[in-house]
Amino acid sequence: MENEIFDIIIIGAGPAGLTAGLYASRRTLKTLILTKDLGGQAAITYDVENYPGVQVIDGPALMEKFKEQAQNFGAGIKFGEVRAINQKDGLFIIKTASEEFQAKSLILAFGLLPRDLDIPGEQKFKGRGVSYCAVCDGPLYKNKIAAVVGGGNAALDAAEYLAKLAAKVYLIHRRDQFRGEEVIVERLKKDPKVEMVLSSQIVEIKGGNFVEAVVLKENGGDKTREIKVSGVFVEIGYVAKTELVKNLVKLNEKGEIITDKNTSTSCPGIFACGDVTDCGYKQIVISAGEGAKAALQAYKYLCLRGGEKILPDWERKW
Repeated sequence: MENEIFDIIIIGAGPAGLTAGLYASRRTLKTLILTKDLGGQAAITYDVENYPGVQVIDGPALMEKFKEQAQNFGAGIKFGEVRAINQKDGLFIIKTASEEFQAKSLILAFGLLPRDLDIPGEQKFKGRGVSYCAVCDGPLYKNKIAAVVGGGNAALDAAEYLAKLAAKVYLIHRRDQFRGEEVIVERLKKDPKVEMVLSSQIVEIKGGNFVEAVVLKENGGDKTREIKVSGVFVEIGYVAKTELVKNLVKLNEKGEIITDKNTSTSCPGIFACGDVTDCGYKQIVISAGEGAKAALQAYKYLCLRGGEKILPDWERKW
């Protein structure tokens, strides 16, 4: 595989990357998806209720369907962490820890990483009570007390999921109202196992070998109080880890990849889609749509580069 030249290499296998793989393969392009994991943030979502055509489905199951569809049309998937991307003789050279790949075009779809609280105790208790994935670690807190930090849909989803397992869930948000969907907020308000703590922030996580308590401070005051918890689930958003490509494409002040309306970046032949870009809305359905656009734009780029005619679907022979 290392000696092959791919038409497109896609980095990342979340909704954007897998959809890009599906659409690229349907254009009969030689396509490889390189990824550390399958599904990205969508794979750690408990219930997906807002994906069109599907009533309710858990994230891992939805991402498995994405993967199967991409593979059915010929996309290859290889697991590994990309360590370097370079250009040479009109090709992109992508290196993992043990292999090297070549491609005529590149789609960046590697998503985001969880944002830290940056408070005392957080680093100490990572993996020992501090978690960034309720679906992954929630079962460890069955019949225990947990805290969820955040005010968006990710925090609301985590609280709702944990309430099915834990004895009690504190939902802690620094503002006086939530940013997430009102329908989930209303369900949580009716859940007797969920206590909402608004206009407050966690300033310290305490414990011995594992998390035992968090220290809370209300906004606008110096007074603090301590509540006993066994786990802290941090759901305050994600950040773009784009150091790998900062010398290849333009980034904004958040480190997100800047794209035009067709997912093109500042570097010819490199396209980007999904949460790693400056697209303002981070949703599965939007990432999937952007992934389709990236594949189609890459196909157009390759056709123009090779002097080929760009054919619409209805004129292609599959």
